[in-house]
Amino acid sequence: MRIRAARPEEAAMLSELTLRSKSHWGYDEDFLARCRDELTLQPFEIEQRRTAVAEHQGRVIGFVTVEGDPPAGELGMLFVDPLAIGSGVGCFLFQHALAVAGALGFKPLEIGSDPHAEPFYRAMGATRVGTVPSGSIPGRELPLMIIDPSRGRLKDGS
Repeated sequence: MRIRAARPEEAAMLSELTLRSKSHWGYDEDFLARCRDELTLQPFEIEQRRTAVAEHQGRVIGFVTVEGDPPAGELGMLFVDPLAIGSGVGCFLFQHALAVAGALGFKPLEIGSDPHAEPFYRAMGATRVGTVPSGSIPGRELPLMIIDPSRGRLKDGS
């Protein structure tokens, strides 16, 4: 598996991967339709959002974005193809995001997490500090988490 910069022409494919990944958690078609705009990447956003993809045998299996201007940064999106969930791709992408955030001087990095992803981010070293409103579903609150990019969990578990 390797991580590389995403390309603008991959925006539609990444947007579809996002919806497939989100549906893994049992969200119905109505919910996904209401989230579609928020979860859609436009070609011009790929570089702006510092989008990186995980690729295995020439196939994109996940991606991550690191957004904002130092010192305030956000892990904007981290999605893994459902067929690769549980294989370590998310950890690999998260570590990449921490490295990018650290190199850019982000401290801390915020994460507006899907409730199903909160245990993953906790395992990676993030701390829940509150909630943030959903950008798609009025009245829905999402876990707000933070992590210091220099203190995240490393691949070896330290």
